Amino acid sequence: MTPNVTAHHCVNLPFRIDNFIRGEKWIFGDAWCRANLFMLSVNRSASIAFMTAVAVDRYFKVVHPHHKINHISTKQAAGVACFIWGVVISLRIPLLANNLLSVENNVSLCRSFSNYEKTPLGIHLHYAVFILEFFVPLILLVFCSVRIACILHSRQMNKDKRGQRAIRTVLVIVGVFVLCFFPSIGTGLTALYFKKLGDKYCEGYNLTSQLFSMSIAFTYLNSAMDPVIYCFSSSVFRNYLKKAVNQTGLMKLQMSRRESMPSGSD
Repeated sequence: MTPNVTAHHCVNLPFRIDNFIRGEKWIFGDAWCRANLFMLSVNRSASIAFMTAVAVDRYFKVVHPHHKINHISTKQAAGVACFIWGVVISLRIPLLANNLLSVENNVSLCRSFSNYEKTPLGIHLHYAVFILEFFVPLILLVFCSVRIACILHSRQMNKDKRGQRAIRTVLVIVGVFVLCFFPSIGTGLTALYFKKLGDKYCEGYNLTSQLFSMSIAFTYLNSAMDPVIYCFSSSVFRNYLKKAVNQTGLMKLQMSRRESMPSGSD
């Protein structure tokens, strides 16, 4: 997203991290700025949504093994995926509908978080989504993890290989989620807190707002971590990878047996 929230009255402080990194000068115009930030935000939101969907799927398979949601068809699953994409894209439309270019010291900057004399309603929505899409899924992920662990323990299956796999799947999702998305939300909210405290906290504000920009790299890391989640959550995906490795002739990996059990670990 390349977001930044630098306050106008704080920009001339001597300590600036961006003195040590490449500048943010944007030369491609307003339309490409909007498209770029829109796609980056959709990537973030979609990754969070689908990670949460995988965790909720594990939850239903373990905690409610007889629920009808566990027996949806491939076509229905595709419909759910399309619905998720539709919601994600709809919530990010404001990034296409508002001017995201700002000018500082005669330099054009492309940022989805900027200072506005009067912040547009669509940008307020963007800010709200950015915050809620972290905390709401985090609560769901923690809830799913705790419930799965408790149910497997009550069934005395927490030491079973399949039960351990179910717990491990959700814990991996929680770990990847926190690693990829906490740095940006943590530094962003801290920057806003310093901003509200006034001018004497400008140095702290400048530091955290620049760390906010840098922390977005962790957001992009989620795309590289998605195969890790799929590997833990799907025996089909694991077998596909093992088959690909076996075909190289470098080693021979044993294929996983697809298991069907009430706890739904596969």
